[in-house]
Amino acid sequence: MTVLPTDAERRLALRRMKALATSLLAAAAVVFAVAYALQDRYPWLGFVRAAAEGAMVGALADWFAVTALFRHPLGLRIPHTAIIPTRKDEIGASLGEFVETNFLSDEVVAGKLATIDLAGAAADWLSEPQNSRRVVRETFRGVTGLADLLDDDRMREAIEAVVRTHLVAPLWGPPLGRLGERVLSSGGHQEAVDLLLDRLDEWLAANPDVFGPVVSRRLPSWMPSFVDRVIDERLHSEARRFVREMRDDPDHRLRRSLDEYLAQFADRLQHDDATIERLEAAKGRAFDDPRIRELAASAWTAARTAAMDALADEEGELGRRAEAFVADVARRVLADDELRASLNARLTGAAMHLVTSYRSDISHVITETVQAWDPAETTEKIETQVGRDLQFIRINGTVVGALAGLAIYTVATGISALL
Repeated sequence: MTVLPTDAERRLALRRMKALATSLLAAAAVVFAVAYALQDRYPWLGFVRAAAEGAMVGALADWFAVTALFRHPLGLRIPHTAIIPTRKDEIGASLGEFVETNFLSDEVVAGKLATIDLAGAAADWLSEPQNSRRVVRETFRGVTGLADLLDDDRMREAIEAVVRTHLVAPLWGPPLGRLGERVLSSGGHQEAVDLLLDRLDEWLAANPDVFGPVVSRRLPSWMPSFVDRVIDERLHSEARRFVREMRDDPDHRLRRSLDEYLAQFADRLQHDDATIERLEAAKGRAFDDPRIRELAASAWTAARTAAMDALADEEGELGRRAEAFVADVARRVLADDELRASLNARLTGAAMHLVTSYRSDISHVITETVQAWDPAETTEKIETQVGRDLQFIRINGTVVGALAGLAIYTVATGISALL
């Protein structure tokens, strides 16, 4: 991976290149002065003088061109100089438009995403245990940090508001009635009835003396005690037999009566205003009861504490299960080409939506950021980034000017000799 130089390193390199370019200009000036002074004695120095003269002209011209980008040469406010600081806002707008048009267009983004296996790359990275652990821990820390910012009282008020709006305020009767109809039509309630009868039979078997006090209180005192026991045992046996008959016979008359009652109740919940009003009144009393609200607050506090404790324990059971889940999902994505392709399509679609929706905003951010820069700061930033390369223009101008001056002088001397 290429390591980019720091701004301090760039500024140092810029100063060195400026010194080199200026040194070449100074050297050309010295050579010009010496050659000009001695060319009458040594005619061949005319060629040297011409080359040095051309080098100075080229160096000065390119120095002016490079300097005019960033500031006024020698402080003189010559038109069309200090281009960057004086046209900073236009440059920012052009840069934003350039990025929007050439980097954030649908064709560019879609073409780039089509060459990248985003889901595969993410899954391959997450399949490494240290990476899945890192993701889980950072997620836990983020959730814990967010929860610490939330005020418990406000959260309870927000939850209560949501519950009242979406759970308490709507009518309960019609939805419960429709649900009851579907359960009854599918026979799903029969299992609940069977379970209830099983528990009742078990309770009767475990409590055979349950009928004793009930019967004894109603029999005459002169009757022998064994009669009480016979009646108690008989009642107990008949009760168990009746319960077992109901359990074993789906068409039992009492079960049919229960089904009829439940069907009528489900219908009343949907269509009988009095039943609906009684249910709504009971619901309101329950949710307005301070004890219920206190219980809900305690449940929220307990749930929050338990969740925070589980999230804070990075080596706990929740953390290990979350890491295993993330790693397992990653392995499944890597192993299933069809799933990976589907995920890539969804990610590409999401990215395209974001680009389409926000590329103008991104362009505006670039434009506004550049516009907010101080002109001197902008000049320094740009010169630090590209100034070193621009100094090569000055060096090349010095060399090209020297060659051009030498060539012109040579041609002129040749023509003079011929004439």
